[in-house]
Formats: sequence, structure tokens, C-alpha cells
Amino acid sequence: MSLVPHATELLFALGLGDQVVGVTHECDHPTAALELPHVTTDRLPADLSAAQIDAAVRERTEKGEAIYDLDTELLAELEPDLIVTQALCPVCAVSYEDVQAIAKRMKPEPFVLALDPTTFGETIGDIRTVSDATGAKEGAFLLIASIAKRVKAVERALEGVEPVPVAAIEWLDPVFAAGHWTPQLIEMAGGYDVLGLPGERSEQVTWELVAAAQPEVVVCMPCGYDLVRAHEEAEAHAKQLATVGARRVVAVDAAGTFSRPGPRLIDGLELLAHVLHPDRVPEAPGVALDVEGAVLLG
Repeated sequence: MSLVPHATELLFALGLGDQVVGVTHECDHPTAALELPHVTTDRLPADLSAAQIDAAVRERTEKGEAIYDLDTELLAELEPDLIVTQALCPVCAVSYEDVQAIAKRMKPEPFVLALDPTTFGETIGDIRTVSDATGAKEGAFLLIASIAKRVKAVERALEGVEPVPVAAIEWLDPVFAAGHWTPQLIEMAGGYDVLGLPGERSEQVTWELVAAAQPEVVVCMPCGYDLVRAHEEAEAHAKQLATVGARRVVAVDAAGTFSRPGPRLIDGLELLAHVLHPDRVPEAPGVALDVEGAVLLG
């Protein structure tokens, strides 16, 4: 049972998809996950703006109220041996404490495993953690080897490049600078993050601070949004982005390649390397869409 999208992606990447009995309503990758029972629902309305989502999340978390509902009856019917979740972010999944309490009432009681990586290295460590809990040793070996090979290829391609100043924007209203593993991905992709700190939480900033940091490239990656929604959000804030004075502003598939600390972070790394150094990395998985009207410099 997976109660967080990045865990779902990891379980499938390890070859355990046929053993996953349930997922969350947000688990959309791989497509086979869409066919599994959904044990969660979102309490927030679907049509909220970015500012309204931020306000609603703040209000609920300050009151200690949940953002998601967990179908405990369905969970019990599915009888999982293992529940994989997280405790890192209250916005990303059902409360870890709630999951533990529910699991203790189930017969037989499933093992609850929380994956809470804050760095790229820790996301690799989670592969081993899940393989230890499931016995998927061969799948873990192959997955780690594949990721390592792709990381090395990026390193070789970017050897000797001049790092590009980058601002990674994880939310646009209000403005948040991306943290956790994103600054590391930027560095590995031949840039340096002018706002975020590796391993630290994302931080609310201002447009004035983003401009003062003088990024050459701004990457809009609003947490949980796909490429289309991310581009729409960036276009809606094109005037604010233009005040930053970057030479390029792009929107990316945040949900697929940056927000979730799972196997597809390597896709995010390759995409960033392509955006920052297209001469060295001419191709990459995924697409980065330029944000029209958001650039002041040539």
C-alpha cells in the first residue's frame, strides 16, 4: 500500500507493481497506478487558485486539521502487509501519526514505513530501504545502477562548464524558493542555486529578493503541478517574473520530475542540464516551456 506518490513510483520501479493493493488519489505514475483502488481523497476544492491553496493549507495545518481523508474501511479491506508513507510534509500526504494509529487497530497490523528524504542521496537510500522491506534486492540494484550511470553521463557532459546562477521557484503566490534536493540537482546540472539551500525546507521569499539574487535562469516548478499547469501559473505571473531580470524563464513538470523525491528525479536532473547547457546536453527527457513576457534581458 502506498500513501504518497513518490513511494508508488518507487514500488513500481522496483518491479513490485503487481503487489501494490492501493494508492492515493494523486498517484498518477505509472499509468497502471491509476487502475488501483484510491484510499485517499482531497478535502480542498479542486478549483482553488495558488493563493487560495496556500491560504487553505495554512489555515488547516495551523488548526491541526487534515488536508486529506483516508478511507479506513477500504484500507482494512485491502489488508496490506506494508504501508509506505511519509512524515516530511503535511501537505503531501495523510498525517503519519494518523496512519500509525490506524495501522495499530488493523488485524493483522501492517508495518508502516515512512520515506522522508531531504537530499538527492537520501532518495537513493530510500531505494535500499524499500528493497530491504520488500525483498526487491535485484530491482534495487538495477535501479540504482541505472540512476548512477545517468548521473555520470551528465557529469561527463558538463565537465568544466561555468555554473549558471539559477532561481528555482516552487510556488508563485506567495513565492517560495525550492529547497531539499532541488539545489543539489541544480548544482549537478551545471548551475548554482541563488536562493535555496541543499537539504533545507523550501522558504517563502519575495520577488524583490529573487531579483536581488540576480539569477540568469528562473525555473518555475510549482509543487505538484504538471507541465501545463506550471506553465499557466508562470504565464499568469509573467509581470512579476519579468522584474527578476533573468535571461530565460522556463516552466517544468514539477510533479513528474522535481516535487516527488522518487526515481524520476534523474529526469529532472537531465532536463535542468539541458536547460542550462543545451550545447553540452542537447537532449533530455521531458520539456521546459519558455514563459513569454517574463524576460527583460536578451
